[in-house]
Amino acid sequence: MNTLTKLALGMMGRLRPQPPRGDSPASIALPPPGKLGGMPLMEALSKRQSTRDFAPDPLPLAVLSELLWAACGKNRADGGRTAPSALNAQEMDVFVALPTGAYRYNPAAHSLDLVASSDLRRVTGYQDFVDEAPLDLVFVADHTRMALVPAAQREAYAYVAAGAIAQNVYLFAASSGLATVIRAWIDREAIADALGLSHDQQVLLSQTVGYFKPAR
Repeated sequence: MNTLTKLALGMMGRLRPQPPRGDSPASIALPPPGKLGGMPLMEALSKRQSTRDFAPDPLPLAVLSELLWAACGKNRADGGRTAPSALNAQEMDVFVALPTGAYRYNPAAHSLDLVASSDLRRVTGYQDFVDEAPLDLVFVADHTRMALVPAAQREAYAYVAAGAIAQNVYLFAASSGLATVIRAWIDREAIADALGLSHDQQVLLSQTVGYFKPAR
């Protein structure tokens, strides 16, 4: 679906998910992520870039596992994460829009929990490439976890946390030969509706990840 059509549907409140492509398991157990090796940090920083051309090929489960762990996985026995959170509020949830359904990443169990049995990729942004890229991440702040943060500052704190997660994804993508782009031009209301979010949950950003589209 092209951008203009999405804009028109969004203005009418009619931007909707598609049926899932295949079965939608209630839970997906992710394999343990590899935590050693990878590209040196300075080299990954030199290769970090935004890309808007993606191949449709799905990411293997092992790659998805490492991607999500790098994004905001548990990296310490006390429950600490790979991305920072002010006052350790851990207010961020990462949702994964796959062709088979939309899932919430559970860092403690390192698993994916089904939240919607539909293909939400087209809803995660106005750009046409989000429809066929293998996955789109959606970063959502749960304000109920931010009781220690002054109400006027919660949105700012949440955006900082989302930015840290997004950069983790960028560096993992650079290290793994993947393409990615962060996106703020999104229909937040349509995404929240499709994910079944409450009024305390705020959609902040989306990020597309996949393989580079082969040069013609």
